[in-house]
Amino acid sequence: MARDGNDEFAEIRFTARDGLRLYARHYPAMRPSGKRPVLCLAGLTRNGRDFHTLALALSQRWQETRDVYTLDTRGRGLSEHDPDWKNYTVPIEMFDAIDLLIRCELHDVAVVGTSRGGLIAMVMAAAQPSMIGAVVLNDIGPVVETAGLLRISGYVGRTPAPATWEDAGRIARSLNERQFPNVAADAWTEIARQWFNDKGGRPVPSYDPAVGRSLSVLEGPMPALWPQFGALTRVPVMVIRGANSDILSAATVEEMKRRHPALTAHLVPAEGHAPLLRDDATLIAVAQFLDETDGAMRHH
Repeated sequence: MARDGNDEFAEIRFTARDGLRLYARHYPAMRPSGKRPVLCLAGLTRNGRDFHTLALALSQRWQETRDVYTLDTRGRGLSEHDPDWKNYTVPIEMFDAIDLLIRCELHDVAVVGTSRGGLIAMVMAAAQPSMIGAVVLNDIGPVVETAGLLRISGYVGRTPAPATWEDAGRIARSLNERQFPNVAADAWTEIARQWFNDKGGRPVPSYDPAVGRSLSVLEGPMPALWPQFGALTRVPVMVIRGANSDILSAATVEEMKRRHPALTAHLVPAEGHAPLLRDDATLIAVAQFLDETDGAMRHH
């Protein structure tokens, strides 16, 4: 498995436009190739560590490597918590991502967005078209299934506090094994290190529990984001769906294909919401999609 060390990535600490201190990582390309850089954006309660395996694969593993950046949006991972929970919104978190791109002098990036990160990518494509050259949506689309939202809102901010890392692995497993039946027991402890912060060798929550308040104020189903998805029709898009997902339905993927002239779809068997981006088939599919679309011209 990956070594923990700064030979793999550089830490970036920067200030968002409203003064909050945020954390990101840069995984430099082992063989700089001029290929499109990648920005990874995580789900609602998650952080950039979710993309460690993917980032290493894209930056080091194949012949043509590329720079990868991962962001902890406000209130997640190693970024500062926002004193006002009302700022935990997709548009403000989009500004966090844009502030990172400006800080690193990046544009025309490929955004890999898991769940909420994919919603941020859709909104960014509409608001800042020149910043995005390709998009990978990991288990998210313009229609978010209410059943999945209800399941997530049931545990956000309510996950029991683990005493040890083994305990953290058991919690991660118990919350997810129904949707991820094939993940080995020992892998859950490793995955738990993405989901919890390490404080003096012990697991602590990796997100501000107030993030959950931004969910509970939603009345009724989420509005469909077909207009925002429409902004992605000028760039290549890949959608990854977990076969067991309760957030992205197969029907929504079919409608996305109908509306987007060049949509690539990839199904991850035996995984739910959201696919872990750790299996070889998915890593290779993402790398191939990025390689094939590097030269794609943007149509403004």
